[in-house]
Amino acid sequence: MTYQVVVIGGGPSGLMAAIAAAEQGAKTLLLDKGAKLGKKLAISGGGRCNVTNRLPEDEVIRHIPGNGKFLYSAFSIFNNFDIIDFFEGLGVGLKEEDHGRMFPISNKAQDVVQSLLDQLAKLHVEIRIKTTVKAIDYGEHSHTIILDNKEKISTNCVIIAAGGTSVPHTGSTGDAYPWAKKAGHTITKLYPTEVPIVSNEAFIRNKSLQGLALRDIALSVYDEKDKKVITHRMDMLFTHFGISGPAVLRCSQYIVKLLMKGQRSVRVSIDSKPDQKQSNLLEEIVNIINDQPKKSLKNILKGYVPERFLDFILSKCEIDPQTNGANISREKIKAIVDNFKDFSFLVNGSLPLEKAFVTGGGVSIKEIIPNTMQSKLMHGLYFCGEVLDIHGYTGGYNITAAMVTGRVAGMHAAWESMG
Repeated sequence: MTYQVVVIGGGPSGLMAAIAAAEQGAKTLLLDKGAKLGKKLAISGGGRCNVTNRLPEDEVIRHIPGNGKFLYSAFSIFNNFDIIDFFEGLGVGLKEEDHGRMFPISNKAQDVVQSLLDQLAKLHVEIRIKTTVKAIDYGEHSHTIILDNKEKISTNCVIIAAGGTSVPHTGSTGDAYPWAKKAGHTITKLYPTEVPIVSNEAFIRNKSLQGLALRDIALSVYDEKDKKVITHRMDMLFTHFGISGPAVLRCSQYIVKLLMKGQRSVRVSIDSKPDQKQSNLLEEIVNIINDQPKKSLKNILKGYVPERFLDFILSKCEIDPQTNGANISREKIKAIVDNFKDFSFLVNGSLPLEKAFVTGGGVSIKEIIPNTMQSKLMHGLYFCGEVLDIHGYTGGYNITAAMVTGRVAGMHAAWESMG
């Protein structure tokens, strides 16, 4: 069989690429090795599908710290606001939540997936699921896709949208990298991002804080010279192996990169009172103690941080929680405030790549034309989505990058194939 465009991979970027190619009139085939299309979309946003983000374009790109600036050209063709219009045009009403995150009004990821499947059907895109691509033979004028069952498919243009290696149960198992290499592409080092972090600290090992959630804290990461690399203010969670939760996921890529450079461990610090200066907080607590000298320290400090965290800090500072305020030295109060503002400990790893939400690294963007997603090294070859060395924070940013690059790749592949 001969097609004008073949898209490999049925995730957000592949679905968008196939729709865009077919809209331009190209005879399009979509191949996916799984039994269902849009698996990653269906589980995104906790099963509600965080379709995109409504923040201004510059802000969205700022939330894609892994080569986000590369996307400016693609965004000039199709951006996050166009994604919103696209889905509303397909009859999927969207609503905005915190930090600009956009969800379907129905709260069902399946509605988003179904709208894309309906659009593919309407555009007569041929879909083949449970179909594994074994290899791609690149030719002078057209390319041949060889399937597992030895069948050969000829096409003018190939769009590789087969994802990275994170969340492998959705089908992202790194299949695309050998196909990219065969065309002469560089694959930059792969690493986990948006991933829980591991620590060997005694309080983690003995599970003292396991299950404790801290709300609206500022988490900072420091390099070996003790220079602050990044701070994110969100919620976090202590686990049996280390730390997790939104603030940790956002900081994780910076921790992973420092460890990849050869650092044995990385210092992280929690500021559980980010709106208050250390000196002001100290004076405030000292004044309360002076006003109520007979009150126990634990009661005085109640509400400043969660009770389990307070108990842990008091024990760390070797203070009996029942001691009354009058019997506590200013030195000891300062030690408590230091822990409220800078609770530091070492982390030394992350969960593996397959447990990460997003893959860092991939096909080098230096070898991709930014406003078409075409390979600079091979005619009729396009890349989109997570296979590229582009990664963002969770919050709709990765799906945005996938859909934008998919749309642009699909349009340009169609034009080249019919040119």
